[in-house]
Amino acid sequence: MTGTDARRAEGVSPSTGGLNRPARASDPITLEIIRHELLSIPNQIEKNIERTAFSPLVQEYKDYAVGLVDPEGALVCQSRGSLPIFVANALGTAVRSGLATYGAENLHHGDAIISNEAATLGQHLNNVVLYTPVRAEGALLGFFAVLVHWMDLGGMAVGSSAVTTSTDIWQEGIQYPTVKLLSRGERQHEIFRIISANTRFPRLVLGDLEAQIAGCLLGRDMVLEVLRRRGAATLAEAIATMRRQADSQAADVIRSIPPGRYTAESYLDDDGIRLGQTIPVKVAIHADGERLTIDLSGLGAQMAGPSNAGRNGGAVAASRIAAKYLLTPEEPVNQGDFDRLVVEAPDGTFLTARPEAPIAGSGNTIPTVVDTILRALGEALPARARAAHHGTYGVHSMAGRLPHTGELFYNLDTATGGWGATADEDGAFPLRSNAHGDVPDIPAEMQEALYPYRLRAKRLRPDSGGPGRQRGGLGVVKDYEITHPCRLNLKFERGQCPPWGLAGGGDGATCFVEIIRKDGTVTKALKGSFDLTPGDAVRVVSGGGGGYGPACQRPLAAVLADLAHGYVTPGQAAMAYGVVLNLDGTLNEAATEGRRQEMQG
Repeated sequence: MTGTDARRAEGVSPSTGGLNRPARASDPITLEIIRHELLSIPNQIEKNIERTAFSPLVQEYKDYAVGLVDPEGALVCQSRGSLPIFVANALGTAVRSGLATYGAENLHHGDAIISNEAATLGQHLNNVVLYTPVRAEGALLGFFAVLVHWMDLGGMAVGSSAVTTSTDIWQEGIQYPTVKLLSRGERQHEIFRIISANTRFPRLVLGDLEAQIAGCLLGRDMVLEVLRRRGAATLAEAIATMRRQADSQAADVIRSIPPGRYTAESYLDDDGIRLGQTIPVKVAIHADGERLTIDLSGLGAQMAGPSNAGRNGGAVAASRIAAKYLLTPEEPVNQGDFDRLVVEAPDGTFLTARPEAPIAGSGNTIPTVVDTILRALGEALPARARAAHHGTYGVHSMAGRLPHTGELFYNLDTATGGWGATADEDGAFPLRSNAHGDVPDIPAEMQEALYPYRLRAKRLRPDSGGPGRQRGGLGVVKDYEITHPCRLNLKFERGQCPPWGLAGGGDGATCFVEIIRKDGTVTKALKGSFDLTPGDAVRVVSGGGGGYGPACQRPLAAVLADLAHGYVTPGQAAMAYGVVLNLDGTLNEAATEGRRQEMQG
């Protein structure tokens, strides 16, 4: 260890010229450079975690968040790859729990604290936050934090969050209620032993945890290096400026919203226990020119099954995701994005569930709630409006024993599908839900090498995008062939509530899953657990996005291009878009002109 590293490990600035430099207003160029220095750190740590984690869920699927929060838990910056579901500041929420538990004076350099408790984070227990104080010369600058989805924490189902029938939180795994994993740099071995004893995959979970710890501590040291070079006063000024800039940009959009009350509603399929009983999603948005209030009091009651979330991981998360998409979608996330956002929701809804409620499927309902919030705000800002997307996590996980070794395996995947069109763009595809963002797939070759099934096909689903002047994005069809006994767990939404179009655009197709037994029997399902045997097949069919504007106004060239790419079939081209082909596949201009005139009325 070098002298510089030793001083940093003690929480001492290597250069006395850093912290003691007199405070002064910095020029905008310097502040912008520091801003990008800070923004780069979570992105670098993210790449380190990808390279060093053990499980494909972290390496490939990238189910994590990395960021810096200030001494009060307000988000300063977060990595580009962090899932949108965590912009609700899951990192800061965990930190605030630590401050309340220990007090800032008892959070020391070298401490590392974990938290996943339902009452705090409000997300499924697999989402575990690890954070460490960033201190220099005794002063608390903030916390560097890393959230990782641990692949299993016990409970009644392999994978913990894969459970589909839990009725309370204790059936879903172990909770870590803000506890120190490292104390002043010393490992608390008892906690590591508890972690190991409460997972079915100790090697993978502890391997991911080591990547999480290393990323957290290295991120802290990189922030301290910026502080050493720039000085505490200048760094604090840059952080404050980042928040003001984010607030200013959000304020500009909020002021452009005509004051008033905007509403929208949709519904969820069911709670997974009482199948077929739909759950209402009613939202109201109040705009007054300075603040945006999202009222979620119209959400359905807390569910019997695990599709609940706590307040921070549910109502706040959904509102912040929607606000980020609407207000400052192109800018790095910062607490200032949400300083003018007010979230109102009574206790006891499915997004403000009580601490004892089952929450294994905490994220499954959020994409539909986000869509519904954006639908309401689309009335106020039509230029920013977007039709609904496929709207589901679409969890389809498989677990069992490997055929040759008998070792337990578990693979979690989610659906990709179509996103909604806007006034000037077709819907994107294939992407995961709006709570995921652009999360990549685990490569098919890796899945087939690790797990006893084959991915026979993954292809786009023609005609699944909602027709419109701008077409909705397409869904996806995936075909699995089962080669060894295993268990399938499903958590799909929006099988009944189609992804709606806007401004005259058509709805996108809905999702479904087919379990095709080797005797030819077919079972359709959206939620539940199913035993599979060799020769069975599973077909996962995701939904498309809604269209925007009348379909008969879509340019002929765009429809013909869709036909050429296989996005639209000739039948839908004629019925939905009024584009008629001859038997040889060429355009029938006369029939097309007549059909389009008829459609326009």
